[in-house]
Amino acid sequence: MRVVQSLLGAGGWRRAFGALALAKPAMVLVAALGVTPTTAHAEVAAADPIDASMRACLARSDMSSTVGQVQCMDNARIGWKAALDGAWQQLDAKLPRARRKQWEKSQASWEASREVEKQLLAAVFATTHGSIYVLAEADMQLQPVRDRALALRSAMARISAGGDAPRRPRTCNADAQCEHAMFDLNRYYRRLQTKMPTRSRPTLARAQKAWTAYLNATTPLVDERGRIDIIGARVATLKRLSETVGND
Repeated sequence: MRVVQSLLGAGGWRRAFGALALAKPAMVLVAALGVTPTTAHAEVAAADPIDASMRACLARSDMSSTVGQVQCMDNARIGWKAALDGAWQQLDAKLPRARRKQWEKSQASWEASREVEKQLLAAVFATTHGSIYVLAEADMQLQPVRDRALALRSAMARISAGGDAPRRPRTCNADAQCEHAMFDLNRYYRRLQTKMPTRSRPTLARAQKAWTAYLNATTPLVDERGRIDIIGARVATLKRLSETVGND
């Protein structure tokens, strides 16, 4: 995970994998996947009612089975999706007309990307065996929903405070960090593609195409650090999947 940390910085790395640290019962999953989120972020994340509820759920003795742990994460994902929808409705109502179409395009592309990503996760985790991978898949379903909800909340807070729109990023080839991030992204994509069953490779290609559409739609709405966060989270996902596919 060293490469992703260098791309994201502390804040972006925590956003990519923060919720894994929300509950001590899930720490075996954290250790097994090589994820090392910081204690500070765990404390901040736990302040959100959805995260706190998931942590309490994971800690319950009657939810200690794999099925129970997945249910806790699924409930959190549903909660974050509701928070996402609420944040989007509030944001859409406050957006200046000039920015509304851009944000609507970003949100639509995010939704489309998530639908194809579910198929990719199913294809990858179908090649694995063991309860830890069942938990990992549930976590990977949860994280992007949580991240998007927080991103929309942040945008809403900025607009409500009267803040200026983020400075539009330079082209990626003019930004060394972005070029580095895309190099790593392509490297892990090729690694995953090589390890995927032949029949599932078109699913990977569709998922990556949909994610690229989301990146392109969202880049005009964020600054260069925001773009790196988006790319870095994708690097982390592809790396994690490439290390997961085919595991017994």
